[in-house]
Amino acid sequence: PPTVQPFLRLSGMEAMTVRPESNFVNVGERTNVTGSPKFSKLVLEGNLDEGVRIARQQAESGAQIIDVNFDEGMLDSEQTMRDFLNLLASEPDVARVPIMVDSSKWSVIETGLQCLQGKGVVNSISLKEGEESFRRQARLVRRYGAAVIVMAFDEKGQADNTARRIEIAERAYRILTQEIGFPPEDIIFDPNVLTVGTGIEEHANYVVSFIESTRLIKERCPGAKVSGGISNVSFAFRGQNAVREAMHTAFLYHAVKAGLDMGIVNAGMLGVYEEIEPELRELVEDVLLNRRADSTDRLLTFAASMSSGGEARKIAAETWRTLPLEDRLKHALVAGNADHIEKDTEEALEKYKKPLLVIEGPLMDAMSVVGDLFGSGKMFLPQVVKSARVMKKAVAWLQPYLEAEKATSSAAGKVLLATVKGDVHDIGKNIVGVVLACNGYEIIDLGVMVQCDEILRVAREKNVDVIGLSGLITPSLDEMAHVASEMKRTKFTIPLLIGGATTSKAHTAVKIAPGFDHPVVHVIDASRAVGVLTHLKSEDRATFVEENTRAQELLRAEYAKKVSQRVLLSLAEVRAKKVHTNWTTFKPPIPAYLGVKNQDIPVKELIPLIDWSPFFAAWELVGTYPKIFEHPKWGERAREVFDDGQKLLDEMAKPGAMRVQSSLGLFTAASTSNDDIVIETDRGPVELHTLRQQVKKTVDEPYVALSDYIAPQESGVVDSVGAFAVAVTGGLDEMVGRFEKDHDDYHSILAKALADRLAEAAAEYVHREARKTWGIDTDLSIEDLVRERYRGIRPAPGYPAQPDHSEKGTILKILGGTEKTGITLTSSFAMMPGSAVSGLIFSHPLSKYFTVGVIGEDQAGEYAVRKGLKRTDLPRLLGASLA
Repeated sequence: PPTVQPFLRLSGMEAMTVRPESNFVNVGERTNVTGSPKFSKLVLEGNLDEGVRIARQQAESGAQIIDVNFDEGMLDSEQTMRDFLNLLASEPDVARVPIMVDSSKWSVIETGLQCLQGKGVVNSISLKEGEESFRRQARLVRRYGAAVIVMAFDEKGQADNTARRIEIAERAYRILTQEIGFPPEDIIFDPNVLTVGTGIEEHANYVVSFIESTRLIKERCPGAKVSGGISNVSFAFRGQNAVREAMHTAFLYHAVKAGLDMGIVNAGMLGVYEEIEPELRELVEDVLLNRRADSTDRLLTFAASMSSGGEARKIAAETWRTLPLEDRLKHALVAGNADHIEKDTEEALEKYKKPLLVIEGPLMDAMSVVGDLFGSGKMFLPQVVKSARVMKKAVAWLQPYLEAEKATSSAAGKVLLATVKGDVHDIGKNIVGVVLACNGYEIIDLGVMVQCDEILRVAREKNVDVIGLSGLITPSLDEMAHVASEMKRTKFTIPLLIGGATTSKAHTAVKIAPGFDHPVVHVIDASRAVGVLTHLKSEDRATFVEENTRAQELLRAEYAKKVSQRVLLSLAEVRAKKVHTNWTTFKPPIPAYLGVKNQDIPVKELIPLIDWSPFFAAWELVGTYPKIFEHPKWGERAREVFDDGQKLLDEMAKPGAMRVQSSLGLFTAASTSNDDIVIETDRGPVELHTLRQQVKKTVDEPYVALSDYIAPQESGVVDSVGAFAVAVTGGLDEMVGRFEKDHDDYHSILAKALADRLAEAAAEYVHREARKTWGIDTDLSIEDLVRERYRGIRPAPGYPAQPDHSEKGTILKILGGTEKTGITLTSSFAMMPGSAVSGLIFSHPLSKYFTVGVIGEDQAGEYAVRKGLKRTDLPRLLGASLA
């Protein structure tokens, strides 16, 4: 099979990449004389300059490719194509996008190819004149450096059923890839969008066949794209624009889900699927999907009741659109409805005259309502994030006017947010930023892995009012303490907020606050951030700071008392009380193979393994799936965010949309007397280091180390251990970037939260594979897997049973490193990409998760020697685990 490159890349003066997870690519059709009467009239009159204006309007209205066609009997098509493309080349707004050279005459196409200044698309070639003509034209397209649309025609004529469409596509694909050397990603099939609703029975299944053909082409012709002329589907309803718009919108909804990548369509004849009037949508889908024998008659009857003459009638007027301007803005932000926000913002600018007054007036008033509803528990985080998207769109529309006035919003305050050096996790930080922005704060988000010097430099340059630090992994805690001490050294006086999964009020009080002379406040979740900042800028600031300081002093006193009462046994004592296994009678399972297997896991295979409860926790919706949907307060919101997640998962599950890499290794292993595990790899032995509990227990229990679950070297028993690494290594950044470009924080955060769930599901997937290889727990249900009802554990470095994050490096090494796993480590041993999991897999029936806790100086000193480090290096690796 041919090597499939992942992306279709086109260009005008700017590059355009059509990634597998890209949204539907809209090809503008209004510069096509066969599809636009207005354009045809202008061209026949010789008014090409006005035709250029139409092309510019298409580019400005969102057409990502411009289709150009001059197939008209009264034209010199070759000369007109040359003249028009040369005019477009001097029009920057149009020249930046790729051109689709469209003609049924090869000479016109070749003329167009000679004029393109980027990589365009040929529309089209086909097998209708036989293979030799097809090969000749394909070679020329390849030589000119263009992508090509292949129509579903052959010597027998046009394909109008699924079998013929697939037969032609597979035949053309074979010739192009195996004989011509055409890159698969530069091949675009057009399986023929044909008209339905004609009353002819043979036409009724055309759309169903097109959708099925699209799905099969994407499966059987790897890397190829699928396109179509969308307006053809509604040709039977000429003059009924509202019906045609609904047909185009519904057609694309179903076809894109099946894999349709692009299409030639008038963007003005497209709507939002969810907003099609329900009765019309049902009637239209009955026709498109051939659901009823009388579907065409019913749609014709409905169309006859609508206005004619080509004027699209608003079918279901939204009553809120009749409200006063300020109430419309309030409704849009509270409802998270961005459909009319730019129009309403424009109206607000006309009324208030200055963009700053629009922001500080009706927009901030509306966001205050959102903040109040959120604070009172009447709105929940997913809704707030949607509201923020609407606000961002409004501000983005006003931005040019703000810049023209050199104005900046007098926001409630400036807040700098950063995920500290070595850490790549930012979902929680992003949510905090959204919530604060909804309450009038100007947010400066520096992103992830931000150096201390950069945080302080920007904070000083931007004159921020507050710094907020975020982190997920335990080394981040030390970095936060370092930032606090540097703020003191460089004489900062502004408050410091601390947040993230590994942070706590106690750690903030004991380890961070003493390093800074000004307020250091732990923020447990996004919903508390607004309250903290409100106190810090209010009249009761002094009281709040005093209470926070007193609470931290109490926590430090409690910690000191706890430390003074803690008893640590010696390392020799706890090793004598390790987990006992009778290795003379217990026989560890023997794996079916030894070594490493790397594979990509299809997203669709991971979806059943997702544990959804942590997904809701990311949105601060507390509860266990699926019972959370019954929660009287936020069950409805949980259902809403879950349903949105399902839709996005469908997009992620499309072939090529998201790459989940996995590496699973099974190795012969033995434990040593000093709590290490020696793993035999094909490159020699490698040591994994574990730590043992030392805090004296009040009950007679073993003092556990992970090495207890592996047979000792001296036992002579052959044992094994698993190691794994999984990560979402492709598609996520592009998807998130697309959402962020559209100011859509909600779907950006949703995508990251889902990627984390997929990574955890992938970890469970390889854990299941390891148990199958060992021959244990081979008949578990999905519920058993998700609820971890099985023998064995999969502990990860950085977690309580193995608190040293640096052991991730050893795991990745034995699995083949970054080249095989797709994972790299930061200076603080955080994994990149962020949606990644690595760890060990144990099969011992007594193995269970535990907390190492604090270790003594005797173990710390020996551990440093075992790892080849200085004792002074350990605080960075073990932090709070050191006595």
